[in-house]
Amino acid sequence: MKSNSVMVPEAKEAMEQFKMQAASEVGVNLKQGYNGDITARQAGSVGGQMVKKMKPIRTASYIRENRTAMGHSQLVEYGVTVTA
Repeated sequence: MKSNSVMVPEAKEAMEQFKMQAASEVGVNLKQGYNGDITARQAGSVGGQMVKKMKPIRTASYIRENRTAMGHSQLVEYGVTVTA
């Protein structure tokens, strides 16, 4: 199966609306159907906006020295949900 195909046929219209919303947010004018006339940069900005909205959780991690056990370190991880 192609990686860009919709796995649930009923979701096709919802994905189309999602793509149109993402395009509107980044200022790209898409039309229904074929959009082969837009630039790669425009297509990338639409795809990037879609990914940004689909993956709203950001994580950060680092290792720091343990404050209570000298000579030991511990992993610190933060998870943040980004909302609009």
